Amino acid sequence: MNCKEALPLIHEYLDGDLPKTDALPLKEHLIACQACHNTFKQLEKTDALVRMLPSIPVPDTLTAQIMSGLPPMKKKNTWTDWIRRHPAVSVAVVFGTVMFGSFVSMWDDDQNLMVQGSNLQDVVIQGDTVIVPQGHTVNGDLVVKRGELKVEGDVTGNVVVIDGSVNLASTAHISGEVKQVDEALSWVWYKLGEFVGKITP
Repeated sequence: MNCKEALPLIHEYLDGDLPKTDALPLKEHLIACQACHNTFKQLEKTDALVRMLPSIPVPDTLTAQIMSGLPPMKKKNTWTDWIRRHPAVSVAVVFGTVMFGSFVSMWDDDQNLMVQGSNLQDVVIQGDTVIVPQGHTVNGDLVVKRGELKVEGDVTGNVVVIDGSVNLASTAHISGEVKQVDEALSWVWYKLGEFVGKITP
């Protein structure tokens, strides 16, 4: 045993924690090494002096005083924990919020007449009025925004009127659905449906 190995064993011996198997080699080293023997005697005296000191009574309120001085524990935010465990849902919520905001913004910003369809050569536009004349056929869907739609002829698809009005003559024939979107929320649902329709086969 060398001096470096003996020093921690001296502390364990004085504390009464040194196993008997290590005590004999330590005692042999202390007999052979004068420096470690002197260190042992000094530590032994210090230990005896500390044990002779009178014990100081501890007030019953000490624990409460210490606990009150500690900073308050942070409460776990279960909402942020849930977001960390479900990142895909979080991304979907953010995406939905952005889409909703952009659709509402589009609803508020755009005040001009808009006509959309794949076949518009048979459509007549007079000011804010879009007319499908009698005897004419619009093939595919027809979307009119911020205007009045008058259908006197045929539409072989859906008709959607956004923030406007639709007037169907007795001669009108529409093979699809007729939808009127008059509120911002309905507009958002319409745009979401349109978006989903584009990304799904």
